[in-house]
Amino acid sequence: MRTSTRLVLLTLLMAPVATPRAQEQPQYPEGAAVPRSLTTAEANWLRTQPLRAPDAVTPPPTGPVDCVAEYEPMSGVLIAWEGPGSWTSILANMARHITTTGNADVWVAVDTTGEQTTVRNTLSAAGANMARVRFVVRRTDTIWMRDYGPRYIYQGECRAIVDHTYNRPRPNDNAFSRNFASVRGHRLYELPLVHGGGNYHLDAVARGRTTRLINNENPSLTEAEIDTIWNDYQNLDTTFYDPLPASVDATQHIDMWMQVIADDAVIISDWPFNQGSIQDQICDGAAVSMAAEGFTVHRVPARSVGRTHYTYTNVVLCNDLVLVPSYTNTQVRQHNDEALQAWQAAAPTKTVVQINCQGIVTAAGVMHCIMMHIPAHRGGLDPTAYLINLNGGQTLTPGQRVEITWITDDDVGVDSVDVLLSTDGGATFPTAIATGIPDTGALSWTVPDVCAGDARVRIVARDGQSRTGFDDSDAGFAIINAACTAANFAYGTGTAGQLGVPTLTANAPVLGTNLDLDLQGAWPQAPALLLVGAAPAAVPFAGATLLVQLAAQVQATTSASGDFTVTIPLPTEATLTGQSLFWQVWVAGDPGAPRGFATSAGLETRLGT
Repeated sequence: MRTSTRLVLLTLLMAPVATPRAQEQPQYPEGAAVPRSLTTAEANWLRTQPLRAPDAVTPPPTGPVDCVAEYEPMSGVLIAWEGPGSWTSILANMARHITTTGNADVWVAVDTTGEQTTVRNTLSAAGANMARVRFVVRRTDTIWMRDYGPRYIYQGECRAIVDHTYNRPRPNDNAFSRNFASVRGHRLYELPLVHGGGNYHLDAVARGRTTRLINNENPSLTEAEIDTIWNDYQNLDTTFYDPLPASVDATQHIDMWMQVIADDAVIISDWPFNQGSIQDQICDGAAVSMAAEGFTVHRVPARSVGRTHYTYTNVVLCNDLVLVPSYTNTQVRQHNDEALQAWQAAAPTKTVVQINCQGIVTAAGVMHCIMMHIPAHRGGLDPTAYLINLNGGQTLTPGQRVEITWITDDDVGVDSVDVLLSTDGGATFPTAIATGIPDTGALSWTVPDVCAGDARVRIVARDGQSRTGFDDSDAGFAIINAACTAANFAYGTGTAGQLGVPTLTANAPVLGTNLDLDLQGAWPQAPALLLVGAAPAAVPFAGATLLVQLAAQVQATTSASGDFTVTIPLPTEATLTGQSLFWQVWVAGDPGAPRGFATSAGLETRLGT
């Protein structure tokens, strides 16, 4: 018995250890009907390869940031040519309407140049305006552009992209926004969130909306922290809603039951066949709360049939065009006319077109899910520029190395950039830091040996037709060299009185301290005027010479000793460094002076450190 047990143990110890089979990376063959929701293979992959936001994210954009609402002017939309023919026929139909009635371009992501030729022929046959069709050859995994594509903002007057980590293990899709930013020459900001773009709606007055699916996708962050991230990167305050049950909507994205159509109008789903259900309560609650915010709320029907979410809010807004889905499912098609009429009432100035989306809705998404908006270029035909740094308040020293950073934008593209310097508060920009350089977005600059209390930088963007646009520093910065040291300089000649020429002196005019102006040697107990201006002069007057371009004056009386002191507080303002004030004193009633006026020589006080 003991021998037998020992043999069994030895056999077990010597047997090869069974290891779990390595999970294979999900594959996305061309033409496959990959759903918007997670596939089984993807869910298995994520058990050992969880998604997470990158460790080194891009710092948030600076300056004025405006996140673009879908009802604002658009230059185009972006789609990915993926999926079976029943899906790409919907893309072709969308492209026809967008490039004609929608007055916008359609950017098509294709995997290869060969596919580009095929798609070009398909779109032409579908009736698209081919002059408005653009191609980008970048491999994608799936059709669901809304969830992984670029979210646009305006930074200043330039378009830029805010990207996130796609909530699916689809590597080509996840990399697409970065690639597209490179193609278009648009700055990309990567925020530290995992999510899908369809789970975010916004308006043009800085309000965003999402479901709490985002909380589940980013478990290390609180809801308040998620809101702060969107505020930092997109300048939006976000309202969070409970998601629809996964059994009703596999994506749990807000675009399946809400569409903001104006600053004060929204379309929200209603559930006539599921009154009182969780999904009905969520949608009704949102309708009530948004009405309380001042929105006009329009309702459209929604159905859940066989775990397929039939929605009429998942639409395409493009300038004066609205593309609304219709369906052929026998339980749902009764709602097509009702939804069309609701949209026509909600958007009476727009052309509302229905497109049959039965072929794709069973994959957990419709038209909004398969496109992303590209907003209009704000400069029209002219380029725009935005200076990111050196926007005021800095103090630089000669020889210091400073990186000047900027972004640009154009309807086609920026060819070159000039970088110019002003030392007179932006009145002129005579100094070229660089001209005709490539638009790399950054330049290392060696600060010159000048004294400038109010220096500014200008970025000039130039396109292929020599049209230009520019942006300047918002406020001045200081360049401090040896010439910026606070100092006083006498100039001109005063007029003698009974006791000779009065003498005007001052302490060093250091910013942030008091400037004491002292007069000595004047006729005692006499009225006097302390004159000040921003420039010198030499104007004969009343037997003396006026040495100041008069801007202001201070009345005083000399003491019994023939002197006085006037104290002037100097502000702590770096932009005043290097600027000068010009002073002179006139003493009246001096019996020894021509026409009774004895004057001091001029005194220049150069403000500085």
